[in-house]
Amino acid sequence: MSDAVEHYKRGMTLYGAGKNEAAIEAYRAALEERPDWSDCMQALGMAQMNSGQLDEALATLQRVTELAPEDPLAFTSLSMIWVRKENIEEAEKAQAKARMLSWKQELKSNPNAPPPDPAGPGGMPVTQ
Repeated sequence: MSDAVEHYKRGMTLYGAGKNEAAIEAYRAALEERPDWSDCMQALGMAQMNSGQLDEALATLQRVTELAPEDPLAFTSLSMIWVRKENIEEAEKAQAKARMLSWKQELKSNPNAPPPDPAGPGGMPVTQ
């Protein structure tokens, strides 16, 4: 197993134990070896968010959406950051994108899946 994977696993263990700062260090070590590893960046962004590093988390998760533009989780996480930064408009846009991407993924295995409610939960519009 590569060192990047080992660092990532250590980061996940630390994050699960609530040791966000140590997890951030482990994720960064993994990313030194695999700089565009979107799953690791996703984990880094969440650890940054939970340690109060909101600007860093925002930048990290925006990069994740660039690397994995079809990943609903990336946009859900981005929405969470926007909520913490009290920018509800951007949070709603990111969450709407996540809902639409989830629906598109569902269509691959269930072609009859109903589309998300146009207003979405809480009245948020769904964008494409």
